[in-house]
Amino acid sequence: MEKAKYTVTAALPYANGPLHLGHVAGVYLPADIFVRFLRMKGHDVVYICGSDEHGAAITLRAKKEGITPQEIVDKYHTIIRDAFKDFDISFDIFHRTSSELHHQTAQDFFKVLDSKGSFTKATSEQFFDEEYQQFLADRYVTGTCPNCKSPNAYGDQCESCGSSLNPTDLIDPISTLSGKTPVMKSTSHWYLPMERHEDWLRAWIKEGKLDGVQQHDPKEWRNQVVGQCMSWIDNGLRPRAMTRDLDWGVKVPYEDATGKVLYVWLDAPIGYISATKQWALDHNKNWEEYWTGDRKLVHFIGKDNIVFHAIIFPILLKEHGGLVLPDNVPAYEFLNLEGDKFSTSRNWAVWLHEYIARHPDKSDELKYVLTSIAPENKDSEFTWKEYQTRVNSELADILGNFVNRALVLTQKYYDGKVPARGELTSEDQSVLNEIAEIPNRIEKLIYQYKLREAQAEAMNLARLGNKFLADTEPWKLIKTDPQRVETIMNIALQVTANLGIVLQPFLPATARKISSFLGLDKNEWSDAGNPDLLNVGEQTSAPTILFKKIEDELVNEEIERLESTKMENTSNVAPQKDETSFDDFMKMDIRLGKIIAAQKVEKADKLLQLTVDTGIDQRTIISGIAEHYAPEEIVGKTVSVLVNLAPRKIRGVESQGMILMAENQEGKLSFIVPEKEGFDPGSEIR
Repeated sequence: MEKAKYTVTAALPYANGPLHLGHVAGVYLPADIFVRFLRMKGHDVVYICGSDEHGAAITLRAKKEGITPQEIVDKYHTIIRDAFKDFDISFDIFHRTSSELHHQTAQDFFKVLDSKGSFTKATSEQFFDEEYQQFLADRYVTGTCPNCKSPNAYGDQCESCGSSLNPTDLIDPISTLSGKTPVMKSTSHWYLPMERHEDWLRAWIKEGKLDGVQQHDPKEWRNQVVGQCMSWIDNGLRPRAMTRDLDWGVKVPYEDATGKVLYVWLDAPIGYISATKQWALDHNKNWEEYWTGDRKLVHFIGKDNIVFHAIIFPILLKEHGGLVLPDNVPAYEFLNLEGDKFSTSRNWAVWLHEYIARHPDKSDELKYVLTSIAPENKDSEFTWKEYQTRVNSELADILGNFVNRALVLTQKYYDGKVPARGELTSEDQSVLNEIAEIPNRIEKLIYQYKLREAQAEAMNLARLGNKFLADTEPWKLIKTDPQRVETIMNIALQVTANLGIVLQPFLPATARKISSFLGLDKNEWSDAGNPDLLNVGEQTSAPTILFKKIEDELVNEEIERLESTKMENTSNVAPQKDETSFDDFMKMDIRLGKIIAAQKVEKADKLLQLTVDTGIDQRTIISGIAEHYAPEEIVGKTVSVLVNLAPRKIRGVESQGMILMAENQEGKLSFIVPEKEGFDPGSEIR
């Protein structure tokens, strides 16, 4: 029977920051385990990934760091690519969406859909930042989530509840450029009318059928994937813009579309196709064979990307025609860290490249722990204490201890040669039966995308071997029944040899070490379960320690590193000043004012001379904001003014009050203004 063919993708990481362990546990490690197993089973499989280098998040990061978007993506593409390589994630290709091949592929894809009438073109009102004279892409707008009421939702998604949003859904929207409320302004875009696709999507997701033909087994899809998709469909799908007003991205391929790029969630999934094209070019293959015909397309993603991979991208693939739709979308929930959410902005994270730099010999330890706690169906948590416990009590005390005992005793009793197996007891036979059965259980679980349970089954083989040696105690029997010890040690070595195979998807470096101790080179899953992998008389070598115990010192250092991050985040905020009385506060007269004139103060780079209408009068105020605002850009602005501050002369000019400003950690200043209209000069601030 011909084996199924697979195209496996892992969500393209944004090239606007490094990878943290939450990313690894929820996408790249499970995908790698799955692909390594498929290769061992002899499936035709290609494993595709690459950096997602477009979208507003990139331009925001570039603005924050004061460099160009291209410099941002070059920097983080390199960091991410090297971290994957050092962590031994076995992509067939790690591409990038800034490549010329990707731009051409995405533009061609867009034109095919447009020629088929898959899009509608419409003019709509979208948020516009008047100060920056720029339409605001999704990530340039923040506000309160309409669903969970989180105050820090983005215009495309709420990271607190995972809801996918449009900017206009937000309550009290704010431009991330100017910090002000944006206005609505007309612009034209291409839209994907998703409502046209509700009927076939419902049947495809719930029943696995497309045009009446069975495409996949819906029972294999995770509940959270089906649930989130059906919630979207049942609530009614709406048109979604497939283009954006931005300078950075894949240009809309028409002459009359200057200043418009493809929406990142049209652009990015096509990155899977362009990466496959590049891989095919590099290996003299036909890329279409990996996206057409009888092929299983599998997307490993985080739960915040479910809708894009299980609704939007399937619509695009179907509309294009001739391309396979996903066979499964095994989405993972979120991994938390030491009682809190991973947070890039707060630097609350364990970054993969930094972990590898600090612990270059502990990649398999991290892989094991992350798979053991993988958030397959619900959120889970990484703690350094649990990391220590799992490495010490499971990897070191069970797996490492068993392999070391089996090989050391073989060296001691038989000069490293595999002894013969004699008469078997019921206990011996039970162990041999388990050697045969455990790989079958692992295989079934992996095909069901239950990778956490699959790894546990692989470790059960080590537990079995460890218990077998502990129960039979060959070190005691060697003097009284040496023939029995030969049988025990033969079985222990056969368990060890099988561990060198079944651990390959999960702990590849460890599996290679185990096999090297035995002189074995078995990389096919069909070899697993064989109780006679090692022939009598074959030479084994003395082992090295597989896993060193994690000391408290390492745990404490890592926790202190996190805590120092928390302190740094707090220390960026100015400390609270000394207490003041309510009576003293009430003496301050703070009102809204309007700047009606502004000019620079001679020979003073930091000072502006302002004429301010306070509602009481028009007065002169000297303000040290010249490095932040030009005179012409602040005339007409509403500001907060301390009007009863005693006058004082500054550079020969009497200043009759103080403009109140907000200052962030970077020393940037912003006016404090009312959030609603209708507040005129003279309005009191209490």
